[in-house]
Amino acid sequence: MKKIAKHMGLLICLTLVAVSCSKDNDPTDDNLFVGTYNGSVSYSEPDTETEISTDDGRVTVVKVGDNYRFDFSNGIPSINGVTMEKNQNILVNSSGTIKIDEGELIIAFIEGGETWGANCTR
Repeated sequence: MKKIAKHMGLLICLTLVAVSCSKDNDPTDDNLFVGTYNGSVSYSEPDTETEISTDDGRVTVVKVGDNYRFDFSNGIPSINGVTMEKNQNILVNSSGTIKIDEGELIIAFIEGGETWGANCTR
């Protein structure tokens, strides 16, 4: 009887661990995606003929209320006021795409003639 109780307890513990380790995290629910991502970053602004591109850049993700801010290295301006949709870890709007999860950040964003790009990991 003790052996059965021991096996049942172990089975319940393993089930709880497996259920709690979900990778379907929603960026609107927690701060898991806040932090620094490293990789290639780029920026262009045709009016001032500004072109910045490096494979050794970084993007810091900051959550302010329900909005996100993406702060770039290498003198690239920040992207501000991005809202993530509930139950989505991909933001797609008319200006571009921002995909973020716990280990990767991909940005292809255009606004007001300016273009931002990033392909970064943690």
